[in-house]
Amino acid sequence: MASTVYLVRHAESEHNVSQDFSQHDPPLTSLGRTQAAQLVTTFPSPERIAVVVTSPLRRAIQTSLAAFSHVLGKQYFPPASGLGMDNGAALVLDADLQERSSMPCDTGSHPSVLDKEFLNLDLGRLHENWEAKQGPYAPDDESVRARAKRARATLEQMAKSFTGKEKKDIVVVTHGVFMKYLSGDDDINLPKAGWKPYTFKIDGEDNEQTLLLYEHPATQ
Repeated sequence: MASTVYLVRHAESEHNVSQDFSQHDPPLTSLGRTQAAQLVTTFPSPERIAVVVTSPLRRAIQTSLAAFSHVLGKQYFPPASGLGMDNGAALVLDADLQERSSMPCDTGSHPSVLDKEFLNLDLGRLHENWEAKQGPYAPDDESVRARAKRARATLEQMAKSFTGKEKKDIVVVTHGVFMKYLSGDDDINLPKAGWKPYTFKIDGEDNEQTLLLYEHPATQ
């Protein structure tokens, strides 16, 4: 059976409630933490999850840690918390998954800030200025489409690496607007902490193929 890619929208964050889009990289609300934690008991087939790939924005990292505390490795949690598991799934930060806009609420934090706030994150994948909404992370349509394509290619490579393994599913924690670009579905509108399963399909001419995510047949 091929890998299933689960797109997960982050849980409720402070700017979702206050509508204060000038708040920089806001965290989850108390309700948001509860929404994320509920996925521990409701998310399907946790035993098949090989990796959790997340936007590096604070609300997405917090959602990942709360929702998949029973799947991720122990190294991401305080030793006395009882959370995480031996040889658990890796938590991978991918700047391509950040939200589209350049508003402060959609602008991430410097790696040095994340390093102080979260345990044992692998920050090596983040460029020094990943949080600058410039170059490959600019908010214009062309740049956002390009990073959605990069993200799909990254996920496809991960899926290929899990071929033949028991744990092969991929969880992607990202944002409402960017999810439309990533999935190729302009109508997708998941609730906070909502999720939807996808599989890969190649679409296009032989000489110019485009990797797309297609809704998992079981949900169509």
